[in-house]
Parts: sequence; C-alpha cells; structure tokens
Amino acid sequence: MTSISSVSAQQEFVLKGAVMEKGASTRVAAAQIINKRTGLSVLSSDFGLFQIRAVQGDTLLVIKIEYSDAEAVVPAGKDLIVYLDRGRTLREVNITGQSKKQELNDIKRDFKNKGSFYQGKPPLLSFLFKPLTAVYELLGRTPKNARRFGRYYETEMQQSLIDGFFNEVIIQNNTDLKGEALEKYMLDYRPEYEKAKNWTEYDAVKYIKESYKSYTDTLKK
Repeated sequence: MTSISSVSAQQEFVLKGAVMEKGASTRVAAAQIINKRTGLSVLSSDFGLFQIRAVQGDTLLVIKIEYSDAEAVVPAGKDLIVYLDRGRTLREVNITGQSKKQELNDIKRDFKNKGSFYQGKPPLLSFLFKPLTAVYELLGRTPKNARRFGRYYETEMQQSLIDGFFNEVIIQNNTDLKGEALEKYMLDYRPEYEKAKNWTEYDAVKYIKESYKSYTDTLKK
C-alpha cells in the first residue's frame, strides 16, 4: 500500500490506459476503473480507453459485468493496459437469464397472436378507435391470463437479474459458507430488486461480504 508521506512526495498525473479482454484483441467498453487510494472512478470509452488521475504506485480496480475483476498498479511514465478475464460464472448466469427471457417473450408473443393485443391493459383511446378489442381486453379470458402472465413476467425478469449477482458460486467464492448455512444465508440476505437493479459485480461482492459479516455475527450471538 502506498503511504501518505510517499504520496505527498509524488505529483499526481493523468494516467492514460486501455482495457482489453485477456487472450483476445477485443477492447472492453464501459468498464469501471477505480483508484483505490482516492476512490475516483471513471468508465472506459467505446474503444476501451480511459484516463484517470493517479500517482505512481496507486492500485486501480477494474470491474465489468461478465468479466472477473482485475487490479493493476500504476506504472511510472507510461500508459497502462489492463487485461480482463471473461468470467465463466457470470456469463453462464447471463446466458441462462437470456434463455428464460426468450422463453417468456415467446409466451408473450403467443398471447398477442391469440388476440390479446394490450395484455389486458387497453389504452383509453382504444375504446374510441377499437371498442370491441378494448372490451375484449377487459372481459376476455385470454386477456385475464395475459394480465396474470404480465405480472409473472416482470417478477421473473427481476429475480433473474438478482440471480446474476447473488448465487451459490459467487457467494462461495467470497465466503466459507456451505450446505445448510449457505442456504439459510441466501434466504435471509437475498437482496431486493430495487437494491440490486443498478449493481455492478463490485457492488454485489461488497454486499455479500458485508452481509456475510452480519450473518456470522448473528450466529455468534
């Protein structure tokens, strides 16, 4: 760790760098680069480039969904390239989520093909221009099922997002929980959608570590 005295003796500068995918020539856009000393955070551009204020010896934490986190030490007098390893776990979770979303979208399309154009929620103007369709949407059996499915669809999409950040593999990688203790923790500390909807992998790991400490402290009592 860089000491306060050594930092004060150095002059801060604007570090230029790039984020690349390990083992490929792909540049990684919208990766979050955090200077762990200052807390300053920037995002890589569409071309994977970034600039951030730092001093030699600072540690940068680089985060991107579907990639494993990476750390890099700021060098002296030269640009920095950070390589991210595409994480299998998050990618598999994402693929599963996309498959579920596709399946639900197919069902939604089936409701539309059966005549439930508005999924049971006709707009006001439809009563003026398509009155029979609007009445059917309110009274028909298919629209009723469409409304029910609409609620289910929204819930499933929200839970899939949470699953991408809060699952057994990620938790076990960051705690020593196993078996019944792991199951109880996942039930007691599963985050709400409103909390998790804007998370990065860094936010998820931070939450898991903090809630794990709270969980173990509760067990001690």
